[in-house]
Amino acid sequence: MPKVTFRAPDGDRTLDVPPGTPLMQAAVDDAIDGIVGECGGNAMCATCHVYVPADAADDFPPMSEAEDEMLNCTASERRPTSRLSCQLPAPVHDLLVELPDEQ
Repeated sequence: MPKVTFRAPDGDRTLDVPPGTPLMQAAVDDAIDGIVGECGGNAMCATCHVYVPADAADDFPPMSEAEDEMLNCTASERRPTSRLSCQLPAPVHDLLVELPDEQ
């Protein structure tokens, strides 16, 4: 099973995440600090903002218009690699995502 590492300012947490599972859901289920997921995965709150590696962009579906709009509302800086983890199914290989300082 692929491992997803959530890199936070206070350290890393690594989870076994079945491919296809939304990263936000895996993080919330395992109480990862820094992923809130207030809207339950509907791309309506931006409280599951993460930074994905630039070379991992092809591992995920293209960004929807709704996700793009929500990323303009993040508490932390929006970067070119910003995504909402509720819109990212876990890939079939290991992955590292960085958490912002605040949601």
